[in-house]
Amino acid sequence: MKRSQFLKNALLSLGATVVLAACGGGDTATTPVENGGEATAGPWVVGTEPAFPPFESQDENGELVGFDIDLMRAIGEQAGVEVEFESLPFDGLIPALQAGTIEAAISGMTITEERAQTVDFSRPYFRAGLAIAVAEDDTETTSLESLEGKTIAVQIGTTGAATAGTVKDATVSTFDSAPLALQELSNGNADAVINDAPATLDAIATGNIGGVKVVGELLTEEFYGIAMPQDSPNLEALNTALAELLENGTYDAIYEKWFGTAPVGTLPEAAL
Repeated sequence: MKRSQFLKNALLSLGATVVLAACGGGDTATTPVENGGEATAGPWVVGTEPAFPPFESQDENGELVGFDIDLMRAIGEQAGVEVEFESLPFDGLIPALQAGTIEAAISGMTITEERAQTVDFSRPYFRAGLAIAVAEDDTETTSLESLEGKTIAVQIGTTGAATAGTVKDATVSTFDSAPLALQELSNGNADAVINDAPATLDAIATGNIGGVKVVGELLTEEFYGIAMPQDSPNLEALNTALAELLENGTYDAIYEKWFGTAPVGTLPEAAL
């Protein structure tokens, strides 16, 4: 079965590196933004952790590729600003936004109330959710409750890690990336992984992780957003560009390129 068809069936059934220091030095050009402030004309330095395929990863030449990468570049083109990427650990993205060393972060980041206390989010750009992955021969694990007392591997700083922490008597092992957590499961050193469903399905479909399957239904409905510093003058321009991509078919084309199917349903204008 082709990767695109696998992802299509599975998702339906479940419901480069460019390092620019803090853009200092000299005056920064701006462009007017309707209903508030001025957006910087760019470049926008965008943080991402390239270890979350199919959203962001590095190809054999070390170039950044993925759904998030294509979408952010399209947003920049629509907004008329240059976009440059900086690779950072996932748990370093929000601190970098707070420090002002990057203008935005796109890295499969779920919009949560806790994160929204320290950064501002764009309108949702992807509907996702958490799934449980287990060994292929595991016939006992079917739900979050069935993980009580077991070892759960997660990526540090994610909503999957937060959810695993609520499981009674579970041992939670944290890793720097989702593929590393899944490999721990594949190696027999963990009983399960709690991770975003699309990334887990992609890892299984591409054959990068063997002997693993997804069980049960999605644990949550989540939305990914592009994070920006609080009160960023660029947020309005980014949201306008994203809305235009959703309307003109560009978003659908990028989605189908990476997931092999058109997006199901419409995205809300806000997640909180």
